[in-house]
Amino acid sequence: MSENVPPNDSKSASAFNSARQTAVALVRAQLDDFLNPPKGPEKRLVEAMRYAALDGGKGFRPFLVLATSAMFGVPQAQAVRVAAALESVHCYSLAHDDLPAMDDDALRRGRPSLHKAYDEATAILAGDALLTLAFEILADGATHADANVRLALVASLAQAAGRQGMVGGQTLDILSPDLSLDMADLSRLQGLKTGALIGFAVEAGALLGAAEAAQTAALKAYAQELGLAFQIADDVLDVTGASQTLGKTAGKDVAEGKATFVSLLGLAGARQEAENRAAAALAHLAAFGSEAEPLRQAAQFVIHRKN
Repeated sequence: MSENVPPNDSKSASAFNSARQTAVALVRAQLDDFLNPPKGPEKRLVEAMRYAALDGGKGFRPFLVLATSAMFGVPQAQAVRVAAALESVHCYSLAHDDLPAMDDDALRRGRPSLHKAYDEATAILAGDALLTLAFEILADGATHADANVRLALVASLAQAAGRQGMVGGQTLDILSPDLSLDMADLSRLQGLKTGALIGFAVEAGALLGAAEAAQTAALKAYAQELGLAFQIADDVLDVTGASQTLGKTAGKDVAEGKATFVSLLGLAGARQEAENRAAAALAHLAAFGSEAEPLRQAAQFVIHRKN
């Protein structure tokens, strides 16, 4: 264990899990309100959106939005709306990622993937609708009274989710079996695919709370390292975990010949690199004092999680 990353003691882990579960409950209630099924044939679409967005998930990204927002005194109701928008994008990405044309995975969050529970066309449309719902939420005056803040949130999430972020990273991931990726290449791929939305999660709180430029830069640097630690830990779990525990099919990346941090560094090396990245993330929080303790707990969670 790196000396810069404190042990995941039971008190710290309990505090983090309690805050994470609170974030999950708040965001679930918000999305439940947004996704009230209408009457008529389109009801099936909304039911599919609810299936994708309301059950399961670690709530890691919503937790980051709420924790960062709290650091800057943002009203919880505003933070929850932004967290719900982000979770909507994340769930859309999972629904599309599981499709036969992408990762072709039948299991997600311990249940049949959306296209298995419904059908491929419905899964595509539900994902599309969840993506657009996110921007509907952010653009609403209830998210923030200042239209410039809402515009900044929309622009930031659009960049994090699109070609310069998650979708760009997913494109590289699809191409990766035919590429010779080194550590720098793989770090860039996962920084886009996984790290971009994590980056938005912490930047959103700074935008809502009118943080200073230096504070925002520190949080974005924290998120960059945290996102890589998260993905490296994911690669480790893909090798060491069981599908039942992970809630998704284990070993798929290896079977498909994709480069992972484990394939490049070995299991022990990947674990050490995850700890190194978590320690680097913590270093960026030094200026925030005790108010950033939830974000420190998040770094511990990332490298100790079991799914």
